[in-house]
Amino acid sequence: MIKKILRWLILGGTLFFLVKAFKDNWQEVASIHIDAAGWAILAIATGVTLLAHTWAGWVWTWVLRELNQPVHSFEFIQVYLKTNLAKYIPGNIWHYYGRIIAAKNANVSTGAATLSVLLEPLLMAAAALIVVLLSSQFLTEKTTIIILIVQLLGLLGVLCVLHPKFLNRATHLLQRIKVKKSASNTVQADPWSIERYPLRPLLGELGFLGLRSAGFMLTLLSLSPLNFSQIPLLLGAFSFAWLLGLVVPGAPGGLGVFEATAIALLQQHFPTAVVLGATGLYRLVSILAETAGAGLSWLDERLFQS
Repeated sequence: MIKKILRWLILGGTLFFLVKAFKDNWQEVASIHIDAAGWAILAIATGVTLLAHTWAGWVWTWVLRELNQPVHSFEFIQVYLKTNLAKYIPGNIWHYYGRIIAAKNANVSTGAATLSVLLEPLLMAAAALIVVLLSSQFLTEKTTIIILIVQLLGLLGVLCVLHPKFLNRATHLLQRIKVKKSASNTVQADPWSIERYPLRPLLGELGFLGLRSAGFMLTLLSLSPLNFSQIPLLLGAFSFAWLLGLVVPGAPGGLGVFEATAIALLQQHFPTAVVLGATGLYRLVSILAETAGAGLSWLDERLFQS
């Protein structure tokens, strides 16, 4: 009950913020004009965002291999792209459920399939937090030694959480809970564990976040000129907004939370109307890229794999 109330409060708060921001700046937003070059940049932003999701699907196969599950990369990238749109269904778990079912149908261990979809957002969140910690000096006017120490401790904490000793203890606990809840004491849990630090998947998620950030920056560029010196600021702001959209409950696909956070962080550095237009356009770019990815995967499966 409390969780449901919290979700409604978060949804209501973000919607109120977005509506108020648009109401206060609607005339400026309406006056924004996108020229031919701007539309071309938006098309490129859509392609880069599609590449980001394709890359994320490939990184998912790396996670499965870390769990000793040999998988066919192209097949699982298609699964990833086809299930991506399900994250907008209330509950924000159905894309994970679809991937688990598809992995099980491909003879992947049930435990490994489940753990892979739990590790993926954790690695994504860690990558986003690393970027935020490293670029947070650009989000504030000045950085003190205390802030730098806190950033370093936070970064070390994230890296420690991803260590196999910590992750394996957590998964072994889940295994014991699974066995206790099973109807028969003879049921054997899947042998899921990580043998080494998931450095490659973590670096892969940093690449994913870089591509997503590039898509957002291109969207902003279609509306307003950018300076090279603004890239670290945009990278940090996007990463923090995307991270909140990932972890905050009641926001399927980060809908609303990402936009509200990005506007709050960037409106002091760019005209509010431009930030409003860019965040709205980027949501459209993201959905178009995800739809294209799912559609192309479905089409390839029907035409070339039947």
